[in-house]
Amino acid sequence: MLLVADVGNTNVVIGVYDGAKLIVDWRLSSRGALTADECALMLGHLLRSRELDVAGIRGVAISSVVPALTGAFEAAGRSLFDVEPLVVTARTPTGMKIRYQDPDQVGADRIVNAVAAKELYGVPAIVVDLGTAITFDVISQEGEYIGGAIAPGIEASVDALFRRAARLPRVDLRVPQSAIATTTEDSIRSGVVLGIASLIDGMVERLLSELGERAEVVATGGLADLIVPQTRTIARVDRHLVLSGLRLIHERVCGMPSDR
Repeated sequence: MLLVADVGNTNVVIGVYDGAKLIVDWRLSSRGALTADECALMLGHLLRSRELDVAGIRGVAISSVVPALTGAFEAAGRSLFDVEPLVVTARTPTGMKIRYQDPDQVGADRIVNAVAAKELYGVPAIVVDLGTAITFDVISQEGEYIGGAIAPGIEASVDALFRRAARLPRVDLRVPQSAIATTTEDSIRSGVVLGIASLIDGMVERLLSELGERAEVVATGGLADLIVPQTRTIARVDRHLVLSGLRLIHERVCGMPSDR
């Protein structure tokens, strides 16, 4: 089995593959400080909670945008599973050429998502990841990562709004009945949910215009299920896109995990 982990600023997404089949996954809150021992305890507990044998993990693949946690997950992989984890970076031989001016500036999650979109949905493609930030990643007809855009994420935008506007109430995010809202709560929902959907549509249309051809548009991230139905430009949602990308990259670089 292969354990994959995407370490983000807000969430850590973890999955276990048996061959090409995702058999279990978890979405956890990121913690600012986590030792290797704490990480190993957490991973061991998660596996045992689903009656999975730690000894059955034969490979580990990690993408991370949190340097303080990258080392903890890498060390935990070594100590708990007795394997050398694959930590994906811009220099990992993923098979995708990166056209960024400085490839090292591309977040590992963006690379992993792009690889998965290319392999699973074809090219050209645009990936919209609704995470801590909203990222737009563009893969050309030649299968190359050619760049994209970054916008403030939904939760970050809402937190900033409430911090700077003392009289606005905190609300649960759901789709309002109409864009023209008649309560303060629904006004916030309209501006956030429908406003973010409009931002996404506008950016995707600009990216497609610059790309000069049709492309498969795939959304992922924790809030994709809320926002995507309000858009007109996104063709599909794949909540496991980053996990699939980690599996595909691990297979390319290390091969399929095998029993020992």
